[in-house]
Amino acid sequence: MWTPVLQGLLILAHAGEVRAACQSAELDFIVQAGDAVLAAIEDDVRADLAKLGITVNTRFLEKEDFNSNMTSGNFNLCFSETWGPPYDPHSYAASWKSPDEAHYAALQGMQPPLTQDQLSTKISDVLLEENLQQREQKWKDILSGLHEQAIDLPFSGKRMPTVLSKRLAGYVPGQQQFDYPVNTLRALSGSTTITVAPGAQTGLFSSVGRMDPHTYRPNEFFANNWVYEGLTKYGANGVTEPALAASWTFSDLPSGGQEYRFTLAQNVKFHDGSDWNCTVAKLNFDHVLAKPLTSGDEHGWYDLPAQIVSWSCAGDYEFVLSTKDKYYPLLQELTYIRPLRMLSPAMFASGLTTDPTTENSCYSPGRVVTNFGETITCAGTRGASGTGPFKFVETLSNGDVRFDRHSEYSGGEPKIERIILKKYDSHSEVMAALLDGSLDAVMGAGVLEPEDFHTLHTTHAFRFQMFLGPPIMNRVIIMNAAKAPTDNLNLRKTIMHAVNKAEIIDKELFGMAAPVDALFPKNLPYCDVDLTPRWDYDREKAELLWCSAAAEESGGNVTVTVLVIVIVVAVVAVAVVAFFLFKLGKKQGADEQKLLHAKAAGEPPAGQMGKVDEAAV
Repeated sequence: MWTPVLQGLLILAHAGEVRAACQSAELDFIVQAGDAVLAAIEDDVRADLAKLGITVNTRFLEKEDFNSNMTSGNFNLCFSETWGPPYDPHSYAASWKSPDEAHYAALQGMQPPLTQDQLSTKISDVLLEENLQQREQKWKDILSGLHEQAIDLPFSGKRMPTVLSKRLAGYVPGQQQFDYPVNTLRALSGSTTITVAPGAQTGLFSSVGRMDPHTYRPNEFFANNWVYEGLTKYGANGVTEPALAASWTFSDLPSGGQEYRFTLAQNVKFHDGSDWNCTVAKLNFDHVLAKPLTSGDEHGWYDLPAQIVSWSCAGDYEFVLSTKDKYYPLLQELTYIRPLRMLSPAMFASGLTTDPTTENSCYSPGRVVTNFGETITCAGTRGASGTGPFKFVETLSNGDVRFDRHSEYSGGEPKIERIILKKYDSHSEVMAALLDGSLDAVMGAGVLEPEDFHTLHTTHAFRFQMFLGPPIMNRVIIMNAAKAPTDNLNLRKTIMHAVNKAEIIDKELFGMAAPVDALFPKNLPYCDVDLTPRWDYDREKAELLWCSAAAEESGGNVTVTVLVIVIVVAVVAVAVVAFFLFKLGKKQGADEQKLLHAKAAGEPPAGQMGKVDEAAV
């Protein structure tokens, strides 16, 4: 009878101990506005951390403000994600050396045995490793060392959802984020003009940006991917496939680098009618790889620009490229959507003869860039014209954007004649447009609320086709090790164990994701590494890290307080036990006295009155 009381008191004592011992901390959490999934997750993360006395102040920022705060390191917590194929892990890791990414700021607080400079050196070194086994070991060392620094809270795998009207057929999943291959679709009924709500860098689509192939934000990956092609393209299962280069060979050079010879595709036309050939390929390389643009502030976020040392033509359709070292990711990095996609010569400032020094294609016109002792002047581009399956036509007055098919596309004329990108102000507007039939397709993440995708799948499956690709990248929360209080390693480890990822995902994402415990998906090259400790939910570990630390830092005051609480509970428990034993003893003594009196009077014991003596019958 007294056991539940004692247990309750002990539980209360433990709760009092946690409240007394846990430190307090206040964190600045920046989240990009417009992303349905991030908005759904954020408040749950905040609630989990509050249980340990950690207060989170969230700022929802538009893309431009978000990028500014992210790159300047003005945050403690920041939602991010790995880039997925074809970028992970090599280019994503190389980008940590660039001030244009959140990791550059966050990693500045790394401490021995692995500092930010040491990590950067290790990344540069592994990209030149020819021996496969040694390359795998070096990647393991990099990922293990970073894991121990507790910079990235791995949250969930990210899957790319697609919703299509059943009047469309021919869907083929893209091979990377923002790869929406509309050119494979065909209309089974109705118009060959389709309306699409795409997943953008901003979550909900806002704008296609400048639509030039050589620069970055606010250009959108998916739109540039429809319009422009590179020498190679990223295919299924990570295979590098021909694109504007039909084939290639490579050989070692005495200098230690390699020479690549690309045989270019013939009879390829740009959207404006210009011809594709080696002169155009060289013109694009001349502008993108102008020396001042290979710094970390421009195209130096990955190592390819620093590795390419020369490029030239050996004929109308033979492009020759030489590298400084034996750089293993080269062919794969040539598949990237930017910056080395090919622009029509007619779209350079002075056409085919445009000088990359005085009229570079870089943005914005008149901007002067000086690096490595050289200076160039940007002139921008005259318009959007590539060789891809769709050509940019116009941005409409309501913000929608029109693309028309490229009838001379070398991969075959698309069956879809026109794409209208629809701009919506909210996720609920997207859902309503699907249901009223004015929207044909949703492609990519961050467009629909997870609950809406679930509703379509369970309630409206007769009207729509729904696809959910495999996890190709991981959502993470970057913790800034260079800004207090997340410069405290114990706090970062506490946060790792305090967030109940599985519960949040089950509650908010409706089966669209699963928890992860590492920065990169395990199925990516060199990433199938067993990393310890596992960054998974463990409330006891979180309390041990954060609350025990408080006791130590308080000079013993908290320990004394907790000890007093425990002693008081113990005294109360002993008193409760003694009280019940005393009452039980008194009752037992009274019963024995009654039994003796009954025997003396010849009466049967209590409880046996009225019983029949069966032996006397």
